Amino acid sequence: MNPADRFITGNWSIALTIKTLANEQKASFSLLIIQTFSTLGFAVLYSTLVLYATKELGFSDADATIIMGVFGAFNYGLHLLGGLLGGRLMSNRNLFIIGMALQVAGCYGIAQFGQPGLYWGLAFFLTGSGLNVTCINMMLTQRFQPDDPTRETAFLYNYAGMNLGFFVGFAVAGYYQNLADYKSLFMFATLGNLAAVVATGIFWKHIGDLTTPLVGKTKKQWRNAFALGILVIAILVPVIKFLLVSAAFSSQLVVAISVLVFLTILALTLKHKHKAEKGRMVSYLVLALGSLIFWSLYQLAPMGLSLFADRNVDMVVDGFKVAPQWIQNINTVVIVVGGPLMATLFNKLRAKGYNIDIPLQFSASLVFIGAGFLALPLGIMHADNAGMVSITYVAISYVLQSIGELLISPIGYAWWVSLHRKTIKAA
Repeated sequence: MNPADRFITGNWSIALTIKTLANEQKASFSLLIIQTFSTLGFAVLYSTLVLYATKELGFSDADATIIMGVFGAFNYGLHLLGGLLGGRLMSNRNLFIIGMALQVAGCYGIAQFGQPGLYWGLAFFLTGSGLNVTCINMMLTQRFQPDDPTRETAFLYNYAGMNLGFFVGFAVAGYYQNLADYKSLFMFATLGNLAAVVATGIFWKHIGDLTTPLVGKTKKQWRNAFALGILVIAILVPVIKFLLVSAAFSSQLVVAISVLVFLTILALTLKHKHKAEKGRMVSYLVLALGSLIFWSLYQLAPMGLSLFADRNVDMVVDGFKVAPQWIQNINTVVIVVGGPLMATLFNKLRAKGYNIDIPLQFSASLVFIGAGFLALPLGIMHADNAGMVSITYVAISYVLQSIGELLISPIGYAWWVSLHRKTIKAA
C-alpha cells in the first residue's frame, strides 16, 4: 500500500470514532476529516500549476505566472460569492458537495486532456474551490457562540487538518514532479476530491446548517432558492473560463472588484448608527488591511518562489533531489505541529494573565513574513560561483512565513465570528 492509500485508509478508520463524541464534537471532527481530503486537489494545483505550465505545456514564465495569479485571485475572490450563496440560496453542506464535484471534474479534465482541457478544467475547479471554502468555516462557526472560549481552539485544529491535506498533496506532487508524470498527479488530485465528496456524504447529518437565513424556509422557498443557486453556478463556470483566457482583462477586473469590495465594506461601516457595531466594522477593516499585506506577500510562493527554487536553488541534499513542492511542506509541518501547540501555549499564557490579543498577533505575523523574505536576498548574497543559492535560506524563509501564517489565518477566522452579529456573518 502506497503512502497516499495509507493516508486515506487511516482517515476512514479514525472517522469511526466519531460515534463516541458529543454533537458539537461530532460536527467539528467531521469537518476536520472533510477539510483534510478537500485540500488535496488544491494543494496539487497550487504547488504545481506554474511548473506544469512551463515544463509540460511550454508556457513562458510570464504567461504561467499570470495564469497562476488569476487562479489565486479568483479562487479567493469567489469566497465572497460563496459566502452569499451558502445559507441563502442553498445550505452550506449542499454548496460544499457541489463545489467538490466541480473540483473532481476539473482535475479529471486537466489530467486527461492536457492543454486543451486546461482552461475548462481550471474553470470547473476554480468555481468549486472558490465557492465552497467558506462553507466549512461557516458550518464550523455555527457550532460556537461568539464568546465561546473553545472557538479559537476548534479553528486552530481545523486549520491544522487542512494543512495535513496540504502536506500529503505537496508530497505526492513532488514525487510525480520528479518523474514528470503530471497525468498521474492530476488523477491523484481527482481521487482526493472524490474522497472529500464521499466523506461529506458519510458525515452529512452532522454538518447541517443551524442558524442561516435558509433554515426555516418552506420547501417551495427552499427549492426556488436552490434552483437559483444552481443557475448561478452554471453561469459562473464559462465566465471563469473566459476570464482565464483573457488574463489582461481579468487583471483589471480584479482591481476594479477589489475597489468595489472596499467601498462596499466602508459604506456598511459608515451606515451603522450604533457606535459599538461601527467599532467592530472598523476593527474588521483593520483586520482586512493587515491580511491584504500579509497574503499579497504570501502568494508569491506558488509563483516566483517556485520558479526561483526550480532554477536558482541547489535542490540536491546529500545526493537526493528535493522537488520544489516539498519545500512548501515546511510550511505544512510548521502549521500542523504549531497549530495545536500555539493554541495550548496561548491558553496557558492567558490563564496566567498575559494579554495575547488579536492586534498583537497580526502585527507579529507581518514581522515574521517580512523577516522570511529578507532571508532570500541574504541567500543570494551568499550564492556559490554558479549562482545557486543554498536550500537552507529558502527553508528559513518558509519557516518564518509559516509562523506568520499561523499567527494570522486561523485567528482571523475566529475573530470574524466574535466581531459580527449573526445578521452580518456571510452565511
